[in-house]
Amino acid sequence: MPITPDTKNWTWVLEAPCPDCGYDASTITAGDVPAMIRTNAAAWPAVLQRTDVAVRPDDSTWSPLEYAAHVRDVFRIFDTRLALMLEEDEPEFENWDQDATAVAERYGEQDPTRVSVELTDAASVLATAFEAVPTDAWQRRGLRGDGAAFTTETLAKYFIHDPVHHLWDVRER
Repeated sequence: MPITPDTKNWTWVLEAPCPDCGYDASTITAGDVPAMIRTNAAAWPAVLQRTDVAVRPDDSTWSPLEYAAHVRDVFRIFDTRLALMLEEDEPEFENWDQDATAVAERYGEQDPTRVSVELTDAASVLATAFEAVPTDAWQRRGLRGDGAAFTTETLAKYFIHDPVHHLWDVRER
């Protein structure tokens, strides 16, 4: 069963701490992001080994498996976006409907072991890509389809909130 799509514009996390997960973009640099990616990715295999990994806590919240599949895809999408920003002048990012992807790709039915491997691999690729950003490329711009503009630096700080927040979403309570 699909979940009601999240229509929030999460770019506000660049300006204020997240009241839920505590992420605060003002406390990190783009140079911190690769280590944050690796630390985040290292936590997901344990989540994906839970006996209740495919169970939604309620009708409006993804299961830990669905969140993990989403985070894997976030790593992949932002690797593509980062590459575009480094290769093109002010590229416009293709719209990505994360909720439609979750349904189409049947996130909740994927194999947790495979998702774990794919998430870890995608995280490694993206962390390495952020480490390779030349010093003079952190202010290159890219545009989201809704007009939101990012520099390579703000893209890094915006992006990392997503996996951090979703790891908070699946914490054991």
